[in-house]
Amino acid sequence: MKRTFITAIAAMMLCTPALANSYETATADTSTEAKAEKKKKNVTYNEKGEIIKTGTNFGPLPVVAFDADRGFQFGALLNLYQFGDGSTYPNPKSQWYFEASAYTKESAINSYKFIVNYDNKTLIPGVRMSICTGYYKDAALDFYGFNGYQSNYDMEMLKPTFHFDGSPDKDSEDYNKTYRKFLDKGKMPKGFYRFGRDLVKAKIDFTGEILKNFHWEAGYSFSWTKTQSFKPKGYSVLDNPELLLDPNNSALYVPGGTTLFDLYKVWGIIPEDEINGGITSSIRLGLMYDSRNVENNPTKGIWAEAHVIAAPKWLGTTHEHYRYCATFRHYVPIVQDKLTFAYRIGYQGTFGDEAPWYSLPFYTNMGVKADNDGFGGYRTVRGLMLNRVQGLDVGFFNAEFRWRFIEFKLWKQNIAFALSAFCDGAHVFRGYDMTFSDTAKLNAAESIMKGEIPAANYEGLYNRFVLDRKDGFHGAAGAGLRFIMNQNFIVAFEYARCFNKQDGNGAFYINTGFLF
Repeated sequence: MKRTFITAIAAMMLCTPALANSYETATADTSTEAKAEKKKKNVTYNEKGEIIKTGTNFGPLPVVAFDADRGFQFGALLNLYQFGDGSTYPNPKSQWYFEASAYTKESAINSYKFIVNYDNKTLIPGVRMSICTGYYKDAALDFYGFNGYQSNYDMEMLKPTFHFDGSPDKDSEDYNKTYRKFLDKGKMPKGFYRFGRDLVKAKIDFTGEILKNFHWEAGYSFSWTKTQSFKPKGYSVLDNPELLLDPNNSALYVPGGTTLFDLYKVWGIIPEDEINGGITSSIRLGLMYDSRNVENNPTKGIWAEAHVIAAPKWLGTTHEHYRYCATFRHYVPIVQDKLTFAYRIGYQGTFGDEAPWYSLPFYTNMGVKADNDGFGGYRTVRGLMLNRVQGLDVGFFNAEFRWRFIEFKLWKQNIAFALSAFCDGAHVFRGYDMTFSDTAKLNAAESIMKGEIPAANYEGLYNRFVLDRKDGFHGAAGAGLRFIMNQNFIVAFEYARCFNKQDGNGAFYINTGFLF
């Protein structure tokens, strides 16, 4: 499945002074002499010839994009960086991140998000504090099943035709022309791979130094998740009681409006008590080694973390579970500050077999960044469809060359452009139990699904969408361009293409920051 993001005015904003407006806080002084001194203040440079930023710098950016699956996106984001006297530049002493954006489809807003993050290194002596909060409303979130390739993604597997009386009469006047373009191509409507989710999440992390570059990490995380079947307007899922039939086996059919998420509930793969989501309240403890030269734009050093996540019932968690996560990042300078080879290896696993399905899409981050949503997409494995790789134990990697090919000063800002070439991959090492459950199916069919369907139909559909095989390598490769201001405010343009069509086709991203 192809995602397309098109930004209309970001490039124009990058060329305006308003994007990089900066100022220095100072004690109010109304004297003429003080004002003249302020105007004459000299710009200070570091040993690399960069302007040392002081005070507060901010980078606003409009969010104007188009998503082929979600529709038109609009909104705004703002980065605020506090450098103080400039002694820590290019690493800020504190920073804020704000974002408010929404997606529209068929003139209606179907998903939106509000994010506020804060990071401070000086408020608590010797301790770094990071807070991330957000509310996310998704009426059409990707759902491709569990265990990677064990869940078959094949848009040509079912060739649905339908009629109001359930007969496969394609020429009937009652045939719904809205979906003809999908049916003529022999494809399932894209909404078949969607579900709805409301998410509120917040976390606070603390980091302190043990030895040089060696740190302890501790934090608390909370999330409230509510999930539901996919029922929005303007998408290619049938909302009426027509029947989708498989012409290769006329005995197999599902009611109009049914999604893969609905089938997983009927098959018992998603336990009944987890269907609607729940609360995850967890404590996180870990260790970190960090020798990066610049946090947001590193060209050398190692950044490695390992931590455990405990979400017991006594802390308020709906479905108790315990997990662990380890990430190793290495930045290898090839040409100093110009060409860097960077790679990241990550692994997230579960102690035992207990972890609610709605907690799987998140890869744990400690510190200033919020947890990544799903394996696949811009923040984990570029090119792969979001949430394509889900399991109890999942590993992934990213490897890329970063070439900063031009640097210059503009409006007292340090500006640079960088090119990158990358390869990303992922694999499910231990999956969910995908056993077909007759009891769960028979008990849930009447309450969850529309209509009366014989048990054999569900078993036949199960055999089509759940395969008897283990997961394999999910990979993609691509290239990108980045605009970098003051080594902190970064706008990225990237395109990635999958090696296997089971993971999607190609995806174009416009986002902020480096992947890692």
